Amino acid sequence: MIRISLIAVVASTLAFAAAVSAAGPASFYELKTQTLLGKPADLGDFRGKVTLVVNVASYCGYTPQYKGLEALHRELKDKGFAVLGFPSNDFGEQEPGTAEEIATFCKRTYDVTFPMFSKVVTRPGREQSPIYSYLGASGHLPAWNFAKYLVGKDGGVRAFFPSDVTPDDPALRRAIADAMKAN
Repeated sequence: MIRISLIAVVASTLAFAAAVSAAGPASFYELKTQTLLGKPADLGDFRGKVTLVVNVASYCGYTPQYKGLEALHRELKDKGFAVLGFPSNDFGEQEPGTAEEIATFCKRTYDVTFPMFSKVVTRPGREQSPIYSYLGASGHLPAWNFAKYLVGKDGGVRAFFPSDVTPDDPALRRAIADAMKAN
């Protein structure tokens, strides 16, 4: 009788663990990806920081936002904040380049120093990146390039800002400040 109960408890625990695992990560910072140049990257390295996750593109009307994103990153990086760039070719095929071309463009044109990751698919479907699958669970997916997700220290999505919200927008800056003050 005890053996059957123990087996039932173990089976229930394993079923629960599988269900939680199938539901996806509980935090953005549980995800793993690759850097722009193909090296493994653990987003857990940003746990405890506030991050601004942006789907970027080199040939977009919003591309000049790189300048403001870089300024924001440099201003706040030593205070527990980071901008994270995820190139995407989803909208208007405005990021057709290779990883090396994207890296060169970002460095030469905007002196980008914030972390850049491998090209992703933001749109729903089989090809969607796990990064954007997680972010999209917030109820928002990018409608265009340079959409922004504010991720809190705990890895939860705190806010979404569409492409036309610039890095110096007062509402975005206020949301970042609030997230940085939060535990």
